[in-house]
Amino acid sequence: MKGILVTISTLLVSFSALAQGTIQFSTFNSARGVNAPVFYADGRGIGEAYPGITAQLFLVGAGGALTALTPATTFNTGTTAANRYVVIPTSNVIVPGVPAGGSANIVMRVFNGPTFETSNTRGQTAPVLVNNLGGTPSGGGAPLQPAVLAGLQGIEIGVPEPSTLAFGLLGAAAFLLRRRR
Repeated sequence: MKGILVTISTLLVSFSALAQGTIQFSTFNSARGVNAPVFYADGRGIGEAYPGITAQLFLVGAGGALTALTPATTFNTGTTAANRYVVIPTSNVIVPGVPAGGSANIVMRVFNGPTFETSNTRGQTAPVLVNNLGGTPSGGGAPLQPAVLAGLQGIEIGVPEPSTLAFGLLGAAAFLLRRRR
């Protein structure tokens, strides 16, 4: 009997250690206070300007280190207002190392290449503190509803147009010529 109790308590401690918080990856949920559109510099929604562009959440750790969270997603496409918002993944985003009911600092990165760092079109939101992560509490009890990204701000994505770069270079050249005299 004692062995069974020890085994059960060990299993409960193991499962509670594996408990992880969850977030619903949605950039629009009016009922829960989420409205974070992503749009291109010319005003088009990112799903219209760049179909297939990736959005991914990242956990902000000690010293600003970022840990990619999965799943990533894409944006709604077409010419409607919905193209400014992500396609909600079929599963919730898991935040490893943060228990259900806990809090985490999260950023959203948007990019068109295999990674954020190698993309020529990219953007990142300011960090947002997400409270009351969903999941099963470590001490047991009813599962908590996934947290939402309330407070996440929208972002504008854009690559400088060639004319903007040309004017910048022209201005720099004029400045250098003026300094020579």
